[in-house]
Amino acid sequence: MNDLRIAWLVPEVELGAYWQPVLKEFTKVFKNTVFYTGRVWPGFDPTAPGASAIQLVGETKFVETEKIDTGYNRGFIVVSPSIVGYLLKFKPQVVFPQAFSLWTVLTVLLKPVGGWRIAIIYDGSSPNTDFRDSGFRTVVRRNLARFADAFVANSEAGKKYLIEVLKVPERKIFKRTYLVPDAEALLKRMATTELPELNLQHPTFLYVGRITQRKGLKTLLEACSILKSQGYRNYTLLIVGRGDQQEELEAFIKERNFEEQVKWIGWVEYGKLGAYFSKADIFVFPTYEDVWGMVVPEAMVFGKPILCSNGAASYELIAEGENGYIFDPHDPQQLAEQMRRLLDNPDLIASMGKRSQELIAKTNPQAAAEAYIEVASFIMGKR
Repeated sequence: MNDLRIAWLVPEVELGAYWQPVLKEFTKVFKNTVFYTGRVWPGFDPTAPGASAIQLVGETKFVETEKIDTGYNRGFIVVSPSIVGYLLKFKPQVVFPQAFSLWTVLTVLLKPVGGWRIAIIYDGSSPNTDFRDSGFRTVVRRNLARFADAFVANSEAGKKYLIEVLKVPERKIFKRTYLVPDAEALLKRMATTELPELNLQHPTFLYVGRITQRKGLKTLLEACSILKSQGYRNYTLLIVGRGDQQEELEAFIKERNFEEQVKWIGWVEYGKLGAYFSKADIFVFPTYEDVWGMVVPEAMVFGKPILCSNGAASYELIAEGENGYIFDPHDPQQLAEQMRRLLDNPDLIASMGKRSQELIAKTNPQAAAEAYIEVASFIMGKR
């Protein structure tokens, strides 16, 4: 089994910093592995462990066809058809294509020629990535799904979509969390990062991500405005990220007169984010729509209570009342109540943070790699 040739087909790896440690562990077992992609992430280090398996194929780009204010913009991914030559030359026995891109279509069409087994990777489910309102896309995906030997679903939402919409037999689906943080790397980088003087008022709530409408920051700021009207000023909201909505949100804060509670940090490179997680007390993720939301498990690594929108699939990591709370991203009043609960009961912050670390401890790159090893063994007929 260890000499299996395995190909991963992931058109773009925006979350490549998370894939690399998984590949590092996976290739310890299956050394003859190639991870094909059309675009690597900023700061990619080809000398890092796991990077040697990554191979660029042509160019990948996203073509937008419809803009959605509170969700993912719709469109399709353009990928290089030269993947065909790479696959026929490599002759893999197992192929892990991601979702339902053209590469997945080509993998299915060439299956009789290549003789490989297919396990489709499905990160998660969300309204604008599922295209449930598109009969054409649903029919195409159902037909592709028929030729897959297995599926790896990162979330319960993804598994539910595969069963209910694509009619995939449950026995073929492995629900395994594989978009996971590398706790060791995050904590190590934190120790070597120096931050400017922030003058934070504690407790400090932290948001990390893009400053765009889809991410729901307006809801978070409306919750802060509600807190102000109730007399709460004894906290800081730290916002890390950049995006096209910042000017609008700054005007909102000024209009509602709570500028002293909010600090804008701007963009921070991934290797330095840990220092900001460490400085904060509570993590808030108000997104309207996210297939996963890696910042949630990252914040858990740093022992933070989580206030998470039910628009993010990663809310599945929250044990309600134990390590945080889940809220409707369209309901700032509900979020304000949850923030107030932590402001009024500071002892909850430490206990919930500790529970976050306990819950995320086993969700790591080693476990993710073991899941893929399990799936490869399954579809080759060996356990």
